[in-house]
Amino acid sequence: MLLQSDDWGRVGVRDKEGYELLRAEGVRLGEHPYDFYTLETAEDVTAIHELLKRHRDSTGRSACMGMNFVMANLDFKKISKSGFRDISLMPLTDGLPGNWKREGLFEAYRSGIEDGVFSPSLHGLTHFCQLAIEHALGKSNPQSHLLRTLWRAETPYIYWRMPWVGYEYNNPEKPRQGFLSAELQAKGIKEAAGIFKKFFSRAATSACAPGYRANSDTHKAWAGQGIRVVQNGSGSPLPPHMDAFEMLHLHRTIDIEPSQKDLPVEKYIQLAEGCFARGVPAIISVHAINFHSSLKDFRSATLYSLDEFLTALERKFPNLLYVHDMDAYDIVSRGKFRSVGGTVSVGVRSVDMSVRS
Repeated sequence: MLLQSDDWGRVGVRDKEGYELLRAEGVRLGEHPYDFYTLETAEDVTAIHELLKRHRDSTGRSACMGMNFVMANLDFKKISKSGFRDISLMPLTDGLPGNWKREGLFEAYRSGIEDGVFSPSLHGLTHFCQLAIEHALGKSNPQSHLLRTLWRAETPYIYWRMPWVGYEYNNPEKPRQGFLSAELQAKGIKEAAGIFKKFFSRAATSACAPGYRANSDTHKAWAGQGIRVVQNGSGSPLPPHMDAFEMLHLHRTIDIEPSQKDLPVEKYIQLAEGCFARGVPAIISVHAINFHSSLKDFRSATLYSLDEFLTALERKFPNLLYVHDMDAYDIVSRGKFRSVGGTVSVGVRSVDMSVRS
């Protein structure tokens, strides 16, 4: 079983002060869970750490969550000085932008990584498409007005209100599926990978495209930066497979998103059981918003659901293995991986996808 989680390190609505600033500007917040997307706190991260540490698999290993990080945020001070006409970015290695404060957050990330309960992966340089936002800034219309209103409150965007910002490698206003050129993608991925290596003191080996929007150019650029595992979004429980770049593709199979909709633990167990019966790993998707607590407490319900689910898994499946992305890569490529008690062998079989019904 794998846990994969997106959007770490990405700022949203700047807590209560930013929330009230936006309301004062006429933005009607509270209509959607992502109106409360902000940024995790050290306490949020520590609570996840403690929960995962309590859960053990058949080898005695703790549960581990793959955390996909956005490596830069908008630099609101520089943007303000430009008259809100230009995009400027602040990498995580330089801290958080503007008046954003999260005491001890980066240390909480690193503590969980050192303890083996977090596994950092690359989400991107930004989450939005810079070309789409540059295009909007060049106009005088409701889109540009909303952008500048949000930026004055040090909020980059609220996606459900403005899907035209797109995703990092995909511009919704561009024809032919909207993907950026191979050169632009490679440039952004190289920059993000460099920040990742500096921030975590290790190179990224797993990646998930913002919005799961990736194409062969994305994959080629990832491979060039040493990525070995590609995370794909939820859908059919497809088996892991290697692509032409010798990268392992993993497909998420279960969504645990209490901020949007929570299901009984029995339903999650049924979904996991279905994965195991098909011979594919159960790969859980749970986005960072579900652990946020400073604007609205999503964390408590998520920790409760996740605790129930992991407990039920451990009871029902005595041979359960908690692995992260590179463990899965080792299992597929070598039939074994390293755990707390030494090397664990896992049976692997090849499936001919061309004959699947």
